[in-house]
Amino acid sequence: MIKAKSLYHLILYSIIFIIVLTSSFAFIIISNTFNEFQEKIKLLEHNYTKKQKDLIKLDIKKTIEFIHTYNIKYKDTKSKKELKEYILHSIELIHNKNNINTSIYIYDFNSKLIYAPKLTKNKENIFSKFPNSNSKIIINKLIDISRKNDGEFLKYHWKQNTSNTILEKISYSLSYDLWEWTIIADVYLDEMDKLLIKKEKEYDEKISNYILQILSLTVMLILYSLFLYRNITILIVNDVKAIGNYFKEYQKTGTNNSFNKIKFGEFKVVANFGKDMFINIKDKNNILKDLNKHLEDKVTEKTQELTNLIHSQKQFLKNSVHEINTPLSIIQTNIDLLRRHIPNNKYVTNIENGSKIIQNIYDSLSFLIKKDKVIYLKEYINFSSYLKERIDFFQEIAKANLLNFEFEINEDIYIKFNIIQLQRIIDNNLSNAIKYSNAKSTIYIHLNYYKKDRVEFYVKTSSSKIKSKEEIFNGYYRENSSRGGFGLGLKIVKDICDKNFVTITLYSSKKETKFIYRFKINENIVT
Repeated sequence: MIKAKSLYHLILYSIIFIIVLTSSFAFIIISNTFNEFQEKIKLLEHNYTKKQKDLIKLDIKKTIEFIHTYNIKYKDTKSKKELKEYILHSIELIHNKNNINTSIYIYDFNSKLIYAPKLTKNKENIFSKFPNSNSKIIINKLIDISRKNDGEFLKYHWKQNTSNTILEKISYSLSYDLWEWTIIADVYLDEMDKLLIKKEKEYDEKISNYILQILSLTVMLILYSLFLYRNITILIVNDVKAIGNYFKEYQKTGTNNSFNKIKFGEFKVVANFGKDMFINIKDKNNILKDLNKHLEDKVTEKTQELTNLIHSQKQFLKNSVHEINTPLSIIQTNIDLLRRHIPNNKYVTNIENGSKIIQNIYDSLSFLIKKDKVIYLKEYINFSSYLKERIDFFQEIAKANLLNFEFEINEDIYIKFNIIQLQRIIDNNLSNAIKYSNAKSTIYIHLNYYKKDRVEFYVKTSSSKIKSKEEIFNGYYRENSSRGGFGLGLKIVKDICDKNFVTITLYSSKKETKFIYRFKINENIVT
């Protein structure tokens, strides 16, 4: 759809449309006229050719009828030579010598010329007058087709004696077998060419008249469009100005005196819509003013409530961590005492596993509270030894969940890292592995050098496919709510890794899940 941005564009599109429309009409009219002309030419050629064929065929038929009648009547009283001479003399008298388009020739079956009225008196050999080497072939063909029952027509090109030009020609040949004569009547078709030239001239004049009429109509339509553009534009511009004045007047004073100056009914409808819009805007502005009076107070009040709530939550979390520390220390101390008196007791082992889980949660919450307030200095850590210690810490918990650890740890791998942050990475991954692994499966732990300046640590489990790899590191997100947890472990791990330029790669399928961490051996950034 054409979009007009102004009245100028609209009238320009109108003129273009008129030109395209009239051009299309002109093309259709000229095309139809041309097709009609072609059909008439074909019909004219057909009729003219048919008429000429009928004339020369009738001429030949009458000539042979005359020859045959005279031969039958006088064959007993005159010699064949006398009969032939009389017949040829009669043919000479009957046909009009001045008609250069039609003529009669007589040949015997051996291609010998018997009669040719258009040739010289001594009747020299007809082949000396042929325009090209194919002429003898044409004569022989005419003799051959003349011996058919009703003869036949042949169209070819031949040199006209008077004008010395090669023209299209039609011949009809029929034989008189008693004398072995072939009688040929022909006619030149140059008259038809003249007629076609005349018709083409008439066609050109007709097309010229059509084009002149269409151009005149196009100019008239364009002038009319310009006239409408000039006059209607003035009226529209005046009405637009009146609408503008009406809006200004109503906005300032609330009166509508300028409304009567609008001429077009459609613009009056627009003006009324504008009036209704001003009323609605005014009402809504009043409502907004009332709302704004109380909005700032409400925002301040709710912001303070939210601040107090967050502060209370932080304080609650801090107090909870503090309160958990004392009983957790008592539990762990008593577990150690029980181990001395009752070694290898499964109930003590279960209590110990439970305390380790609580200890891991406590460490995560404690880290979450302190992480923005503490500077975590780095030191060189024997990653291999420390990882084995943490595996030992979770060993009994894994056994209690019918799981076992299988690890491949290269010895004496050192990295520069903070020990607390490294513990959070290891413990949260081992804890999640125990929590989400399929029962009676193996947890694979790997630690080795990666390229020259990095160390690769990964944990691989047999577990369900992680549905959302993008959200798994977000805070409070959990793939499976039935497994418990706060959804903070991987969020803490992701924050530590981002601050220490540790890359994380996660692979997860229906059969297994693999978390890969690559540490720089010497990373001096302090967090």
